[in-house]
Amino acid sequence: MASLRPEKTTVTLRGKGHPMTTGRFDALVVGAGPAGSVAALVLARQGARVALVDKSTFPRDKACGDLIGPRGVQLLNDLAVEFPDATRVADMIVVGPTGNQVRLPAVPGRSYPGHGIVVQRSRFDATLQQAAIAAGAEFYDSRADEPIGIDDRLDGFVLSSSTRLRADVIVGADGATSRVAEVAGLVEPSQLLWGFAVRTYREEAVDLPHIMFWTPTPRHAFPGYGWVFPTGDGRVNVGLGVGVLADRTAGRRATRYLDDFLEHSYRVGVLIAHAPKRSREQPLGAWLKMGLVGTMPAGNRVLLVGDAAGLVNPLQGEGIAQAMDSGRAAAHAILGGADRAADHYRAHLARHHLPYLSTTASVQRSLLRRSQLTAALTRGLTSPGVGNLLAGAWSVAWNNLLEGAAPSRATTAAATVAGLGRIVSARSSDRRWIRNNLRGDHAIDHRTVMPSATR
Repeated sequence: MASLRPEKTTVTLRGKGHPMTTGRFDALVVGAGPAGSVAALVLARQGARVALVDKSTFPRDKACGDLIGPRGVQLLNDLAVEFPDATRVADMIVVGPTGNQVRLPAVPGRSYPGHGIVVQRSRFDATLQQAAIAAGAEFYDSRADEPIGIDDRLDGFVLSSSTRLRADVIVGADGATSRVAEVAGLVEPSQLLWGFAVRTYREEAVDLPHIMFWTPTPRHAFPGYGWVFPTGDGRVNVGLGVGVLADRTAGRRATRYLDDFLEHSYRVGVLIAHAPKRSREQPLGAWLKMGLVGTMPAGNRVLLVGDAAGLVNPLQGEGIAQAMDSGRAAAHAILGGADRAADHYRAHLARHHLPYLSTTASVQRSLLRRSQLTAALTRGLTSPGVGNLLAGAWSVAWNNLLEGAAPSRATTAAATVAGLGRIVSARSSDRRWIRNNLRGDHAIDHRTVMPSATR
């Protein structure tokens, strides 16, 4: 993989009557969010020929809390991608349904710092995309339309610009509703663990990130959580996420309840002043695919990264750190050889993500089906005595910081909780799905690939 530029030819498509550029690459990355841009960046820095495709023009906005956690900060440091004026955040406040607050401490680990950063997604994603381009990736501002198949596997895409791109390996970084995952036959819809999140901004300041549990109906928890995160510019990012299992029609609840959640935030004192209506921006929503459930992350030279693979924390919705980690891991797997890339990538996910996600996906699915139990649990965990006692372990376990954590009582307690979680979820269908689909190669169901005219 020595050349930084793709091999190109110009051909005339029969029936089209105009020339069309064709490129052959080592890797075709579909989606230029954090996962895709990091994959392209790492590959290009090592001399691979990379095509990076996204339907959007950058910068573009995304529905997100704009918070990058400690693991994400460390990965940015590893990649030498800097955000020098980003707002630093450390401890997090968890607010119970009745307004009780628990402060979760941010403690440095052996492999991550003791803080996160806040960067608006329009800027964050554009910076990573530009870093990938500067390293040598070739960016195509187009939609990946028609799949190209060869030898019963996905070989590339015809873009909306009519450009044909082929590659030795396809990286699907195109989000929760991934086109790559669909045409490669790597999704089982009935098994998916969906969420939907909506966010807006308010002209108000808070010092620390807040995660909020809520019971809009007495003794029945809202099937998700809300957040209020500082942005560092005199505003807050306010949002609401709802878990819907496999029923995506229930996602509209987050949008419908956003105003009620804002009122709740005032009642419990997290937000203290009603901002003028003109300061509220139009809410923006997005789908989340959580816990690796229902998606095979790799098969037959197709690797799924970030949200496309379902690499979102089922308990608190974090996905940026996992997205960047999976993008880097996919790049390293490809650099090790296209034939074994899927195996190497799955091995990374099994080692670093399976233990946590296979437990928390099972827990999340169970809690979403038991709103009364969830309401009681969140009230109990945020009661003053219990919450303060468990805060250190809660911070480590809930934020998936056990791997690489510094030795402490909180780390020991978090490890104990993780062990109990694995025992409780040992026979769950979610754990079986994830474990089984991180083993061995998986053939693409080529019946889902578009007709042979695109071959």
